[in-house]
Amino acid sequence: QVQVVQSGGGLVQAGGSLRLSCAASGTGPSINAMGWYRQAPGKQRELVAGLSIGDRPNYADSVKGRFTISRGNTRNTVYLQMNSLKPEDTAVYYCNAGWTLGSGSWGRGTQVTVSS
Repeated sequence: QVQVVQSGGGLVQAGGSLRLSCAASGTGPSINAMGWYRQAPGKQRELVAGLSIGDRPNYADSVKGRFTISRGNTRNTVYLQMNSLKPEDTAVYYCNAGWTLGSGSWGRGTQVTVSS
């Protein structure tokens, strides 16, 4: 079973930056893909940024040029650097780790709030 532990988030003013961290560990199927998703009140969960072995990172159109997903030096660790944050980025952010994007285990979620 894969455990996903995420950290970061918080409250920031519009235009500011935050960094989220995610680490996956445990036994089970290999982790080939890790990604960040978010869910705002009243909306469906959506992919923000994903990273699969052998593929380029992919981003939601709404965050391209502002967010960057990257791998850490430790195995199965990813970060999400969020710059130029906007109030519409406010949501609970979840990390997912599994064989394909969105197919694996979920972190508990972390609140990101951007004030205008």
